[in-house]
Amino acid sequence: MRRFQCPVCTTEVHFGNSHCGHCGAGLGYLPRHDQMQALPLGGGSPTPCANREVIGCNWLCDSGGDGGGDGDGNGGASLCLSCRHTMKIPNTADTERQNQWARLERAKRRLFYSLLKFNLPLSDSPDGTAGSLQFELLGDETRPDGAQKRVMTGHDNGRITINIDEADDVTRERNRAALGEPYRTLIGHFRHEVAHYYWDKLIAGTDRLAACRACFGDEQQDYAQSLAAHYANGPAPDWPQSFVSAYASAHPWEDFAETWAHYFHMVGGLETAQAYGLDPKSLTEPAAQASQASQTPLAWLPNPYHATDCDELIARWVPLTIAMNAMNRSMGNRDYYPFVLTPAIARKLRFIHDLIAGS
Repeated sequence: MRRFQCPVCTTEVHFGNSHCGHCGAGLGYLPRHDQMQALPLGGGSPTPCANREVIGCNWLCDSGGDGGGDGDGNGGASLCLSCRHTMKIPNTADTERQNQWARLERAKRRLFYSLLKFNLPLSDSPDGTAGSLQFELLGDETRPDGAQKRVMTGHDNGRITINIDEADDVTRERNRAALGEPYRTLIGHFRHEVAHYYWDKLIAGTDRLAACRACFGDEQQDYAQSLAAHYANGPAPDWPQSFVSAYASAHPWEDFAETWAHYFHMVGGLETAQAYGLDPKSLTEPAAQASQASQTPLAWLPNPYHATDCDELIARWVPLTIAMNAMNRSMGNRDYYPFVLTPAIARKLRFIHDLIAGS
């Protein structure tokens, strides 16, 4: 994430701010221009998202031209680019559900920030047809007969469903521990699930399919059986050599999605490091042997979202994660990035890099 300034007083503000903490100016983010603007705006200018007062969305939408419903009563209201893609939301009469929805939308706005930065194909709003990108943010419900209606997080032909209970920190941590995962976050869910959407858009039925199979494996193997075997037997003992996570080893689709998510983690983290002047160096590469690229200050390099060399991104990311892991340990927290990027994983990251660059 890059840094932002208040347009009124130039004090630093943050991506999610609706107001400047220094001068009190109302703020709104214009996504397709990557600008933080001051409110109120003049007539004909972008207008605040209709969800600003509902869930604290600080994004702006083009005046008069961004109608769209969220699938639950907001039809016709002016919604921002991110909120327009949410088609189903929980019952907002339940305050906790509304708070969970707000947390998910905050994470989703960071996803959309990255999609725009990468210039990935992204419509202004779902067109209502099968395959268009849309989100359903719903929670488990108890039916009148006492039966539980479970909501499964996943992707189906453009429709991404996130169980809203994941926005509860205790529930998410319980799920993380039960599944033996070292990392589980809301932004991680969104980055993973949107990968399945872009696999359909950028890989399926294209001349990239053969190269994708050579990198990740044949996705035609039975998905349900593969996942059942993964949960019943666990991953192979040597999975860390080839997969960025244990779950990635379950099926080629999940390997692609996990690697895609980690590419987003890497680029997003490097953009933040670049913005704040963080540039740790590896202790294992003596200065006399260091490549010219690794000696160049990170601040002098292009924005990581526009990088042409994936290997350079990885070379910058690894020492940054080592430093951030050490920082977290000094505070008694879990590692910032509890993963190891082997040569096999780096090869997969290069595939994702080239895929996004060529989209």
